[in-house]
Amino acid sequence: MTDCGMVPESQTTPADAIPASWVDRTPPHVQPYLRLARLDRPIGTWLLFWPAVFGLALGGHGFLSHATDWKLLILFGIGAIAMRGAGCTYNDIVDRDIDAKVERTRGRPIPSGAVSVQNAFIFLGAQCLIGLLILLTFNWYTVALGAASLILIVAYPFMKRITWWPQAWLGLTFNWGALMGFAALQGHLAAPAYVLYIGCFFWTLGYDTIYAHQDKEDDALIGVKSTALLFGEMSSVWIAGFYILTFVFVSLAGVAATKSWWAVALMLPAAAQLFWQVASLQIHDSAGCLTLFRANRESGLLMALALIVASYAA
Repeated sequence: MTDCGMVPESQTTPADAIPASWVDRTPPHVQPYLRLARLDRPIGTWLLFWPAVFGLALGGHGFLSHATDWKLLILFGIGAIAMRGAGCTYNDIVDRDIDAKVERTRGRPIPSGAVSVQNAFIFLGAQCLIGLLILLTFNWYTVALGAASLILIVAYPFMKRITWWPQAWLGLTFNWGALMGFAALQGHLAAPAYVLYIGCFFWTLGYDTIYAHQDKEDDALIGVKSTALLFGEMSSVWIAGFYILTFVFVSLAGVAATKSWWAVALMLPAAAQLFWQVASLQIHDSAGCLTLFRANRESGLLMALALIVASYAA
């Protein structure tokens, strides 16, 4: 079968893709690669991008008041698109046999046969090259920091096979941008960056547990582990705890960077939105879980606005 072989539409469009996205209007031979990079589902890019914005906001006084800040924001945005796509491509290569057994993922490009494994590796290399070119525009401390993240990225797809806490590994991986954003402006890391990273880690533990509830039946059948299966009916309690810790640590990071307690007050809208997620969660409603997971784009925006405004008090 060729990369865009005669595969039924129901198999080439993943079950959790956004209906009628711009990807559907691109040439048919391009669509599988755009889906492989998850460009039809931008939420993951946002969740990778926001921690970098948090780090940038805490790394400089009056963030976005200088041309350099806007340049870094754009570079991190492009980098988030490229590296999220590369991470998804790599994850799909590793997980192709598992994805074929899960209802939500069997329509992804590799298990459906729309993209061959060989071409997926080539596509992976192209995305990594873009990410490398972006990375090399930063200071050398940030370059080294970015290179160190490869260890986490390479190991992540295997975590669901060996631990009930793959969401914790994702938290370590997906929020590396918080450290890189701070270092891109400061040229080093300091206490606010580490505290921010911890807060983002708990944020990911919360939202990815919600996400994992979509697959828990299939995961249980094929032996894949997740915090959704581990927590079960107590998931809402755990997620609430994770979100409380998110608020505490991200707020403290803002206070540490700005020397002002205004950061805590500015974080309250984000806290309210996270509380709404927990209050609305029905763990047996897959569609509802996906909606709440996607709502973390707005959570990230609210936290970013809080830290950006707080940066003017530094």
